[in-house]
Amino acid sequence: MSVSPASATAWPTPAALADEIAALLLDPAVTVPPRLVQPLPGGGSLFVMPAHDARVAITKLITYTPANVGSAWPSIQGDVVVFDVAGGQRLAVLDGPTVTARRTAAVSLLAARLLAPRTDGPLLIVGAGVQGRAHLHAFAQGLGVREVWVTSRSSASARALADEAGALGLVARVVADADAALADCPLVVTATPASGVVLRGQLPDHSFIAAVGAFTPQMVELDAALCRHVARVGEVVIDTPEALHEAGDLLLAGVPMDGLLTLADVVRQGGGRRRGPVLFKSCGWAGWDLALARAVAGMGSPITP
Repeated sequence: MSVSPASATAWPTPAALADEIAALLLDPAVTVPPRLVQPLPGGGSLFVMPAHDARVAITKLITYTPANVGSAWPSIQGDVVVFDVAGGQRLAVLDGPTVTARRTAAVSLLAARLLAPRTDGPLLIVGAGVQGRAHLHAFAQGLGVREVWVTSRSSASARALADEAGALGLVARVVADADAALADCPLVVTATPASGVVLRGQLPDHSFIAAVGAFTPQMVELDAALCRHVARVGEVVIDTPEALHEAGDLLLAGVPMDGLLTLADVVRQGGGRRRGPVLFKSCGWAGWDLALARAVAGMGSPITP
C-alpha cells in the first residue's frame, strides 16, 4: 500500500501513535542501527535510517535541504519503505515528510504526558511550518489543550496556523514576543528551521519545552543560558542516546550530557512530577518511524498500490 499525506484515515491518531511509541520503547525486539547522514553538495544531506522489530522492517530515505526553507519545495523530502520481516515482501511506502511530522509530534506528546508539570496550556508554538502544525493537532487531540499562542518569523504563516487552531475550536492568538509569552504558556514547542536562537526568556518552574527543530550539532533554537538554567534548576531529557552527540542546543550551550535521562528511561519509570522546568530535546530516530509503520500496518489499511 502507498499512504499519501491526503489519506487521513490511513494514519493513526496522535494519541494512538504516542501509545505505540511507548510500547516500542519497551519492546526488546526493536533494533535501530545508527543512521547514515551523507552530506550533499550545496549544504543538503541524505539520511538513510533503517530499523526493525520481530515483524516489520523499515528504511527511511529522505533528503534535508535547508536552502528550500521559504521556497516552493519542502526542506524534507523522501519516503519510508516498510517490509514484512518473515516473508520479505514490501508492505507499504509512506510519505517521508508526513511520517516525520506525525511521529515527531507524537514523541513530543508522549514526553509532555509523562514530564510536563502542567498539561492544560496555553500552548506556545514557535514556528508555524509543518512541525508547528503537527504539534498543534497532537497537543489539541492528545492533551486536550484549548488555547494556543503562535509566533513565527512569517506573520502570514503565524496567522494561518492560528486560524487553523480556531477552526479546531481552540482559542488562538498570534504573538510577536515568544519570550514574553513564556510566563503564560506552560507548554512550549519550538519547531523552526533552527538557523538561530528563537527563545531566550526566563522559564517559570511549571514550564515544559519540546525543542524539535535542531537535530545536528550545529543547529540551534534555544539560548545557551536558557538551556543551562533548565539543567541547573530543572531537568533536561533527550529523546534517545544519539542526541548526546546530535543536540546542538545542548552541545553549544555546554550542558553536561552525562546522566541525562532518555524518553525510554522515563517510559520505564512511568513518568512522574519533575522538579522545576523541563526541557525535552528531540533529535529524531528511526525507531519513531518504525513505531508509525507498526501502527499503520496494524490498522489494516485498505489502500493498495
